[in-house]
Amino acid sequence: MSEPWLWVMLAWPFLFYHRYIRHGQMGTAHVAARSAKRQPTMELRVDVQLGSAEVDEELKSLHDRLVRSGILKRRTQIIKTPIADLRFHHREADGEHYIYVEDAARGCLAGYTVFNRLIEVNRRLDRFVRAPHSKYAADYQRRGIATAVYEWALAQGFCLVSGARQSPGAHALWQTLAKRHRLEYIDIRDKCIHVFGAQVDPSTENKLQTRMLLLGRGWAVDQGNSALVRSGQ
Repeated sequence: MSEPWLWVMLAWPFLFYHRYIRHGQMGTAHVAARSAKRQPTMELRVDVQLGSAEVDEELKSLHDRLVRSGILKRRTQIIKTPIADLRFHHREADGEHYIYVEDAARGCLAGYTVFNRLIEVNRRLDRFVRAPHSKYAADYQRRGIATAVYEWALAQGFCLVSGARQSPGAHALWQTLAKRHRLEYIDIRDKCIHVFGAQVDPSTENKLQTRMLLLGRGWAVDQGNSALVRSGQ
C-alpha cells in the first residue's frame, strides 16, 4: 500500500465528506445572511435619523454645485419669512420643484426641499400630488424654515404625501401642519389614492403602505368614494 495512487483513493471519501460539510456550513451561513437581509422591515414609522455631519457634508457639496451652475444667482422670492439673511431659490424641472434655502451671510446652504412626483398615481393626480423630501442642517432646524416651504407648496394647490418612514423632525413637522391643513391617512393602489380617513387604527397606521396626506388649497375628499376631488366638483 505504498503506492501514492492508492492513498489518494483511500483518502478521497474523507476529502469529499470534508468538502461537503464545509459547503453545507457555508451554504447555511449564506442562506442565513440572505434571510437576515430579507427580514421584514420594522414597521416603526418614525425611525429615520441622519447624522448631522453627513447632512452638513451633503449640503456643502450641493452648495458648491449650485454656485458653479449659477442657480443661486437667480434668486426667486416665492417665500417670505421673518428669518433674516435667508434666500429661497426655486427651480422646477420635469414637474418637480426644488427649494434651496441659502444663508447669504454665512455663504452656505441651510437646507433644501424637493417636491417629487409619484409614479404610483394616475395622470390626473400627477399634476397635483407631490412627495416632499427635505434636509436641513442642525443649526437651521426648528426655526420654521421647512414649515414655510411646505406652506408654500400647499398654497399652490399641491397635495403632499409622506414617505413610508419619517425622521422625528419630519413627523413633528407634519403634525404641526395638520393643525392648519386637513390631514388624511391614505394608501395608493391601482394608480389611485384611497382615503382611509383622518384617523385610523394602530394596525393600519403602522403598515408601510399607509401614508399621510396633507390637502392643498382647493382639494377635498369625496366621502362616498373615499377619493380626492377638487373643491366644487
